[in-house]
Amino acid sequence: MSGPLQGVRIVDMTTVLMGPYATQILGDLGADVIKIEPSDGDTVREVGPRRHAGMSGIFLHANRSKRSVVLDLKAPAGREALLRIAADADVLVYNVRPQAMARLNLSYEEVAKVNPRILYVGLYGYGQGGPYAAKSAYDDLIQGAVAIPTLAQLAGSDVPRYAPSAIADRIVGLAAVNAITAGLFHRERSGEGQSIDVPMFETMAQFILGDHMGGLTFEPPIGPSGYTRILNEHRRPYRTRDGYLCVLLYNDKQWRKFLALIGQPDLMDTDPRFCTIVERNKHIHELYRMVAEIMPTRTTAEWTAALEAADMPVMQLHTVDSLMADPHLDAVGFFDVVEHPSEGAIRSMAIPSTWSKSQPRVARQAPRLGEHSAQVLAEAGYSDEQIRALAALGATRLADDAAASH
Repeated sequence: MSGPLQGVRIVDMTTVLMGPYATQILGDLGADVIKIEPSDGDTVREVGPRRHAGMSGIFLHANRSKRSVVLDLKAPAGREALLRIAADADVLVYNVRPQAMARLNLSYEEVAKVNPRILYVGLYGYGQGGPYAAKSAYDDLIQGAVAIPTLAQLAGSDVPRYAPSAIADRIVGLAAVNAITAGLFHRERSGEGQSIDVPMFETMAQFILGDHMGGLTFEPPIGPSGYTRILNEHRRPYRTRDGYLCVLLYNDKQWRKFLALIGQPDLMDTDPRFCTIVERNKHIHELYRMVAEIMPTRTTAEWTAALEAADMPVMQLHTVDSLMADPHLDAVGFFDVVEHPSEGAIRSMAIPSTWSKSQPRVARQAPRLGEHSAQVLAEAGYSDEQIRALAALGATRLADDAAASH
């Protein structure tokens, strides 16, 4: 293990994406992440392309730097094993509704009895003080609940559309990383463990409304909701003569340079629509439409050369496939082909941050189901005979058992 969280032990009871993404980051940062799975494993093990059952691409990306332990938490012996593991942990993370944890007799109060210093962190749909408290939540539902599809339609989509990425899961996962690391810092100073809730709906509502509350920020309101520039139907990659290009014109300097490139250097001084950022925002639809009409007069390469020469914000439009071959990502070593113990050669993404000291490293590639059951249970004080007995009861599954089932 290496990295800034070396020595931190996390009991990871999460599944699918939101929680596993958060704990993958924490594991990459050096924490010892113990992934607790049911006997049939995390659902996402079977989602998407895979060479072997239970080891899909999405699972491999979201579950590296972890150890896998199978426990049947509905069985008394499985619950007891979980509490014994948690007794020596710094953090327990779950992403089911709190009511489900209570039914397992694994509420904060129950876990804190065996470890009062633990951070008990819940990632779930809705804050428990409102009428949605017991509702189930998934990325698509939360995207809809915070108006992302509606905003897409306001910005020019023919119908309401979800963002083509599990952005709610990943944004809330990042919020959980923030909460956990801050909670660890607080405990370092105070010695206090605590319960922390990270609800999806409220986290994403803050994320969206920060841009789009607009005039409703003020009481009484001084204008409508919505960030006009972001909702402009022409705020999209511009069509050129032979393709598309991503260009941003925002401040005075950028607009002045662009107008000079198209042969109208005096327009900012003669057209009141361009004179200030306030006026440009008032007329952003017509200004962006003007840019959209000009861009097809040159090729992508011609525009790129001209805009880069003028030190203007411009970027190519990638596909997912071309992004995988991006020269910048290649130069910084973003992708690496590693040898997975069971899956062979896989393409792994680097930890994005760089540290002058305590550089994080990927501890291990994603585990097979139950790969570390015996190891972690032994660390919790179980003898070999007791571990075999747990397996015989079905309270755990060992690595060989899990492999045999596939």
